[in-house]
Amino acid sequence: MNNAAALRERLSAVWRGDEFRRLVSTVETYLPEEDLEGIVDAYELSAKAHEGQQRLSGHPYISHPIAVAKILADLHLDAGTIKAALLHDVLEDTNYSLQDIQTRFGDDVAALVDGVSKLDKLNFHSAAEAQAESFRKMLLAMIKDLRVILVKLADRMHNMQTIDSLSLDRRRRIAKETLEIYAPIANRLGIYGLKTELENLGFKAYAPFRYRVLDTALRKASGTQRQFLRKIEARLKKSMSAREINGRLVAREKHLYSIYSKMKRKKIHLSEIVDVFGVRIVVPDIDTCYRVLGLVHELYKPMPGRFKDFISIPRVNGYQSLHTTLFGPKGMPLEVQIRTEEMDHAADKGVASHWQYKAEDKYTYTAEARARDWLHGLMEMQQAANSEEFLETVKVDLFPDKVYVFTPGGEILRLPRGASTVDFAYAVHTDVGNRCVAAKIDRRPVPLKTTLNNGETVEIVTARSAKPQAYWVNFVSTAKARNAIRNFLKGLKKDEAQELGKRLLSQSLRPYSLNLRRLGKSRINSLLKELRMADMDEVYEQLGLGERLAPVIAGMLSQQIDVEGDTINQLKPLDIAGTEGLLVSYAGCCHPIPGDEIVGYMSTGRGVVIHRGICNNIAEYRKDPSKWIPIDWRKGIKGEFQSEIQVKTLNRVGLLAEVAGRISATLSNIAHVNVETDDDESILIFRLNVRDRQHLAQVIRSIRTNPGVVRVIRPAS
Repeated sequence: MNNAAALRERLSAVWRGDEFRRLVSTVETYLPEEDLEGIVDAYELSAKAHEGQQRLSGHPYISHPIAVAKILADLHLDAGTIKAALLHDVLEDTNYSLQDIQTRFGDDVAALVDGVSKLDKLNFHSAAEAQAESFRKMLLAMIKDLRVILVKLADRMHNMQTIDSLSLDRRRRIAKETLEIYAPIANRLGIYGLKTELENLGFKAYAPFRYRVLDTALRKASGTQRQFLRKIEARLKKSMSAREINGRLVAREKHLYSIYSKMKRKKIHLSEIVDVFGVRIVVPDIDTCYRVLGLVHELYKPMPGRFKDFISIPRVNGYQSLHTTLFGPKGMPLEVQIRTEEMDHAADKGVASHWQYKAEDKYTYTAEARARDWLHGLMEMQQAANSEEFLETVKVDLFPDKVYVFTPGGEILRLPRGASTVDFAYAVHTDVGNRCVAAKIDRRPVPLKTTLNNGETVEIVTARSAKPQAYWVNFVSTAKARNAIRNFLKGLKKDEAQELGKRLLSQSLRPYSLNLRRLGKSRINSLLKELRMADMDEVYEQLGLGERLAPVIAGMLSQQIDVEGDTINQLKPLDIAGTEGLLVSYAGCCHPIPGDEIVGYMSTGRGVVIHRGICNNIAEYRKDPSKWIPIDWRKGIKGEFQSEIQVKTLNRVGLLAEVAGRISATLSNIAHVNVETDDDESILIFRLNVRDRQHLAQVIRSIRTNPGVVRVIRPAS
């Protein structure tokens, strides 16, 4: 049996309904048969690894990687990407290791799978940190191989297509993440098809009522508009034919989320948006683009201020086209886009077109090259202090830029709307930004915080002795500028940080009638032992850099106990009165209340975070013992504190109201309730305001007396 026949026999054995058949049919249209064999191998391993697993929708889990691979096959991605798509959840959800993937499919596919895999096997301090760290790993993997993000975008696309199986809260959270992160990434990479679909799916899941209202309004208007467009298309075709211009015309409609965003941003009604419907004209070359522009301006008058030349000055994602808005018949506005076939192809596929098509037009600066430029900037961003900061700085850089300005030498720089002259300085070079002292716009001196406008020429004045100022962070718009300023400030010399820390601690000791000279060696040695530090210089440095809070250290020093005469050998636990305000917060994972055994964790930027002694997250936090401090509840503490309980009940009408009534009878307020139900039972999750453990115990006893209640527990985290 020859190889082709053997492959056909394997394929007939692995068909799974029509899903894998459709994938193979698409792949066969553009990949050689030898690549198909590796794709079948990847499918077989994925099917075996996910055997018995189901998605929340009830479908076999293997349907998800097949769907992801099909989305990428529609973009004509290479065989390695298709194999990685089929395997992308194997590391996360099965017992297969990265070494297993590497051995069977090679380093290329293994690196892709590893870059896409989420970090569920690691423990994080919060869901936000887990999301941020996963996103950080994905972006850094993109720097090595752009295909990582293509697989991730396709993965998110299918998850959004099947999101109805999730609870309302999860749907909204995932939809918000899609609109804030993944759709903007698709846009930044120039993949318009994916970006549009992700935005519409995200909009539908995040704001379903607004989606339905807008969709209905557009459907009502579309009938009349389509008749109007057909007449305009016929006139354009006739005029192009008379001038022997070859090209094709495509009627286009602005997608729902784009319309909604524009209405929200400009605070206008749907009737005020002039580019809901339009015509796209696709021609053979750039010269013809400008000829057609003249033709349409002859036929219909152009609307002043509405012409944009994205061919000469492409968008940051590589998008190229001529845009003009015309006064159509009866004064109705009409947007016309004019571009070449290569530009049209790149507008839809973006960086994905790199693996299937290479534009030969010397004027075309490809989306891939622009994406590489952007990713190069991420190498600097990854020096941010933590994953959440990295995520926020990248978010700032994801949204489309609208300002085009010039250097004195005539080079064009693209910056976000609202960018300042400091953003411009850092866009030129980090050293220029760090040393800038003044700026000129069109040869006129301006303040550094001045916002830039299209077409301006910007000149930066530098000085060798200059350095960034902390207040710049308040007005810069670009992630590069914000990150460079923060990194410079973090790199202050040790002696400067120590001097600042010493001043902060000295100030915080004053309310306790103490000063640094009166502390004494015993008191200082006890503190250093508790903090596991070598000397006070190290303490001062951390205080100066904001890694520790001076009021907390001062409180620890003031509450040390004399055991034998003047000898101090332990620290008294920091008393918690419940009125400390922002300095002390209570962990949302375990909800500590008076009467619980508690411990305190020093969190940068948040102060002391209090956890219950049995909190499941403590094991992870214990890896950094220097951030733990002894704490206790103050005797006679008063006030209300939040706690959480889970109530398992029979699924019958009115039981939620009965349980809520029992809670209210104990003089406890319900801050939040969440209900999860199936056919027979319900899980009621209450967040309550209680005084202490005794009050909570009273609440639990009251709930347990209800005949429909099966179990009441207080989660450890």
